[in-house]
Amino acid sequence: MRFKDKVVIVTGGASGIGEATARAFIREGAKVVIADFSDHGQQLADELAGAHEQALFIKTDVADTRAVQALIARTVENYGRLDIMFANAGIAADAPIDELDEAAWQKTIDINLTGVYLCDKYAIDQMRSQGGGVIVNCGSIHSHVGKSGVTAYAAAKGGVKLLTQTLAIDYGPQNIRVNAVCPGYIDTPLLKNIPDDKKQALVALHPMGGVLAGPRRLQTPSCSSQATKLPSSTVHRFWSTAAIPPNNAKTPKLGVQLRGLFKRVRRHSPRP
Repeated sequence: MRFKDKVVIVTGGASGIGEATARAFIREGAKVVIADFSDHGQQLADELAGAHEQALFIKTDVADTRAVQALIARTVENYGRLDIMFANAGIAADAPIDELDEAAWQKTIDINLTGVYLCDKYAIDQMRSQGGGVIVNCGSIHSHVGKSGVTAYAAAKGGVKLLTQTLAIDYGPQNIRVNAVCPGYIDTPLLKNIPDDKKQALVALHPMGGVLAGPRRLQTPSCSSQATKLPSSTVHRFWSTAAIPPNNAKTPKLGVQLRGLFKRVRRHSPRP
């Protein structure tokens, strides 16, 4: 068991990528704190806890400073330390900027970016006091590339990627590694309300498939949970500043599309 007795916080841990990651760490012997605003986290913790109290639910609003401070304090009170912080909580409500009101923008930034900042900040305080630790932030394909209508979400996730790299540089000398996972579209509750035709359009953005890989499909949360464990392991103790993209080759495909667009623009632009 690679993570036996390691203490892990998973924010947004009650569903989707967070739930899959909590389950994955429990299977490998970790003690997992499920931090979420949803009370379903308690049901999940009860299921995973087992005889040795390996799982704990702490209801948390990651955009609230005191709530995050209390999350770290209670984790340390229960388990004595914090080895791994997976800052994963996020929302996906968005729109083109002319349709996006300021309240919706601010809520997305508060949860998807400020929430990561707060979790990282107070995790680093604890990790410095104990001699080190690992932080994994949940970015997105939109940490790397934009997409129509993904206004606040892309702004936040782009910020997560650069925050990750900056913290890795600042705190690497103190034995704190900071990485990000930047998945493509994952089949989670965040996508449950979109129409089938739009969901299929998202599937089409991910090129991997065919004879060996099977039909094109969205990834499952377990795909990202495996990517999260990689930089968390001592096997990869030299990994830091990485932005790992488990996204079914979506990033290269978008790059090809953008290059094609730029070529067409140049072809039709007047020569100086």
